Amino acid sequence: MVRRARRINRELAEVFPYAHPELDFENPFQLVVATVLSAQTTDLRVNQTTPALFAKYPTPEDLAAADPEEVEEILRPTGFFRAKTRSVIGLSKVLAEDFGGEVPGRLEDLVKLPGVGRKTAFVVLGNAFGRPGITVDTHFQRLVRRWKWTEETDPDKIEAAVGALFPKSDWTDLSHHVIWHGRRICHARRPACGACPIAPLCPAYGEGETDPEKAEKLLKYEKGGFPGQRLKPPQAYLDAGGRPAPPLGAG
Repeated sequence: MVRRARRINRELAEVFPYAHPELDFENPFQLVVATVLSAQTTDLRVNQTTPALFAKYPTPEDLAAADPEEVEEILRPTGFFRAKTRSVIGLSKVLAEDFGGEVPGRLEDLVKLPGVGRKTAFVVLGNAFGRPGITVDTHFQRLVRRWKWTEETDPDKIEAAVGALFPKSDWTDLSHHVIWHGRRICHARRPACGACPIAPLCPAYGEGETDPEKAEKLLKYEKGGFPGQRLKPPQAYLDAGGRPAPPLGAG
């Protein structure tokens, strides 16, 4: 199983060499806020919403002192905007009061922030601080069970089981590869099995559409010719043929 799991990751690394976090951010503060906002919505919707938020409240101190009603109005498109407003104002206050306005680079500190659990913490550690972590989102959970890497359903247990199959140095990129594959090809309801580059390695092959032409039509984002999630994606993604997403309000 370890050999097959590592081979799947190597194959996905070739398919998605430009895989990256799909939230727009310029610093750790923006990333932690954007990740909290991404719950129960798409990264695209968050990316379309955060420019206005960070233009008005660029620092933890600014957001900590914000009028909640004004923040709610900005965050309304992301859904659950009242709870998210409480979280982002709350975590900003903790950052301003306890961490000198800086996002901490340790797991045990990050999970003390309102709205920040292990998943969010590992996104921040891996992508803002370069510290390895596994991001167990819904796509990751679905795919690792399809691939029989684990039968666990609890995110913490999935994280431990999958982490044991790979060197720690692989964890962050592994998370990107699996999540990208889940978003683009191995969908929840209709996996594009007939267009899947790792079909020969997949124990769940055949759960989805196996006809190559029909499967090709199920591909999403740049694999299907559609824009990605980020308004400002990395240059490597653009060089590989990816297209940036439109801003909020665009057609």
